[in-house]
Amino acid sequence: MENSNSTGPVKYLQIHPADNVLVALTDLSQGTMIDFNGNHLTLTGNVAAKHKFALQDLAPGDDITMYGVLVGKASALIEKGGAVTVDNIKHASEDFRLGNRKTEWHQPDVNAYAHKTFMGFHRADGSVGTSNYWLVIPLVFCENRNINVLKEALSAKLGFAKPRGYENEVDSLVQMYQTGKSVEEILNADLQTTPQQQPHKKLFPNIDGIKFLTHELGCGGTRTDSDALCGLLAGYITHPNVAGATVLSLGCQHAQASILQAEIAKRDPHFNKPLVMLEQQQMGTESKLLHEALKQTFAGLMQANKEQRQPAPLSKLCIGLECGGSDGFSGISANPALGYLSDMLVALGGSVILAEFPELCGVEQEMSDRCVDEPTALQFMNLMRTYNARAEADGSGFYANPSPGNIKDGLITDAIKSAGAAKKGGTSPVVDVLDYPEKVTRPGLNLLCTPGSDVESTTAEVASGANVVLFTTGLGTPTGNPVAPVVKIATNTKLFNRMPDIIDINCGTIIEGQETIPQAAERILNYVIDVASGYIQPKAVQLGQDDFIPWKRGVSL
Repeated sequence: MENSNSTGPVKYLQIHPADNVLVALTDLSQGTMIDFNGNHLTLTGNVAAKHKFALQDLAPGDDITMYGVLVGKASALIEKGGAVTVDNIKHASEDFRLGNRKTEWHQPDVNAYAHKTFMGFHRADGSVGTSNYWLVIPLVFCENRNINVLKEALSAKLGFAKPRGYENEVDSLVQMYQTGKSVEEILNADLQTTPQQQPHKKLFPNIDGIKFLTHELGCGGTRTDSDALCGLLAGYITHPNVAGATVLSLGCQHAQASILQAEIAKRDPHFNKPLVMLEQQQMGTESKLLHEALKQTFAGLMQANKEQRQPAPLSKLCIGLECGGSDGFSGISANPALGYLSDMLVALGGSVILAEFPELCGVEQEMSDRCVDEPTALQFMNLMRTYNARAEADGSGFYANPSPGNIKDGLITDAIKSAGAAKKGGTSPVVDVLDYPEKVTRPGLNLLCTPGSDVESTTAEVASGANVVLFTTGLGTPTGNPVAPVVKIATNTKLFNRMPDIIDINCGTIIEGQETIPQAAERILNYVIDVASGYIQPKAVQLGQDDFIPWKRGVSL
């Protein structure tokens, strides 16, 4: 990354020497004089922070380059010093083909971490959990109500409920209404947030919680969707953060218990966790089903409570790399910091998962060339082409991926967004390419085919084995997961200060020149070790942000 601000705060940045646009690091006004490596230009209009401006005149059809790759073409004249906007750029990316293997990488010095450990839950299959949860899940949406009945019966009594503390505020509103207050008086009332009530003491101290997952799948869709659902649920049941599970089935749905059991065996042939599987149509009344579920679940919890944290090497970490609510700083602060951390973990023998395939559009050549062998590269290329073709068939290719929030904050084409998002994957070779919902089996960098939708992608990464998820955001996203801690990392300091209730770590320090990318990566890794050991609860865990959305293999970007 280069800039020519010889003194004072850095105001603009060239990400790669081949780029023909600069990124504004702060709001720049019309008429600002720019002297970049002897190239003198004057801004022809205001350029907001995170947005880009041209280093040269760009005619319609000219290539626009960022991160050293094609990210768009000019759709109208962009004068030298002019802002790049949705009105003068259109998405474009280079085609890709099977190339030569480029598996050389910059392996960071990790001697300081070589003998570090985290305190985790050791499972029979050799994996290590960063938490210890019990799952209660339905095989089909018909059982969602019964799942919620079990939640009401178990959570508070066993000390796992998270009081929200807003009940007193509702009491105040009711009292105001009953005493004749007007709509205006209620809207202008100053409701004081009351302290959260202390929950019941946990009956099972070695269990982090019971997680009740509901979904809208299992029947009425395609068999492919129900099979994928069974694979996803098997990923959660066999997950190192899960001690055991209760599964409720109706009986007649596509997602059969036998399919789930086969998917469990595929992931763990010697599976020996406590597993309760009950079928309502076989048992008869709902009362019989729920009584049996309560008894067997309680017995399983007694077994799960025997698990205790023990030291584990950092090679037992599997980190999911995710972003959501991205902005124009994501690709130059938080995402490169995760990329450096990714390389550190790979060097330590751990695993990382880079997903969100619509956000690898434009960097396919680099990622396929980094695959360890040609079959792995071909698998990646085939998944990318098939996914994009299905999206285009439904009238929405990868070019439609950026959200209104992304665009407002500088990510105005999918290729710009993708080039920055890919930085989370660092520089190490790609050891495996997985199709949803396959499981990680190899240490190193794994690519997992998921949508760019952050909740669907996070849900999938955890099913594939991520025992911690690192989630970068530039706009503020509360996404969490039921069983894996999700660490939220801000790309800019303004966001970190504005939304401290959902953000854990600030990488705006990189933009402000307070620390380097390697320094930020080490800071994040130290935080991860504390999270993995149970010493720190990320904000998403504290808030009970248990987002769980299976990917229906139609089009979701």
